[in-house]
Amino acid sequence: MKWENSALIIVDVQIGLFQREKPIFNEHKILRNINGLEDYAHSNNIPVIYIQHANKSTLKEESDEWQLHPRLRKETKDLLIHKRYPNTFKETNFNKELKTRKITQLIIVGTLTDNCVSATCIGGKELEYEVILVTDAHSTFSEPASEIIDKIHRKLKNLGVVLKSTKEIIHPNP
Repeated sequence: MKWENSALIIVDVQIGLFQREKPIFNEHKILRNINGLEDYAHSNNIPVIYIQHANKSTLKEESDEWQLHPRLRKETKDLLIHKRYPNTFKETNFNKELKTRKITQLIIVGTLTDNCVSATCIGGKELEYEVILVTDAHSTFSEPASEIIDKIHRKLKNLGVVLKSTKEIIHPNP
């Protein structure tokens, strides 16, 4: 996989989404894979962009729940985008920041698969970005999670989103 003009986009990995009664499906695996992708991106000077959602209920701005998950490895050089809609492109400077950095390929991970992750993938495709969803680095707490994730994978693939595993991203076959 070519990382030129790519960025790792980490969508809504926030404390409040991991502290619900229904846990994030495969949360430890998801966080481990996101950390591996962060480490790879940081060590290879690939931009990492964290997306942070705010709403009036579970993710109130500046609340403890709104904060990025403590297991993330955000560095000072990384970009942080705040949003209020599932699609990260809606009413934010996200698209402008990508254009400024000449980013054309989005490597997307995070939560929630059936909401902000899929909306951001679709938003990226609509704006003609190459979108890669890392299949083992996003999840949801909705039930039945594995079926929902499979359904979203099929839908996004039909829209032209490329599906790859963490291993395929970090250790691509020659």
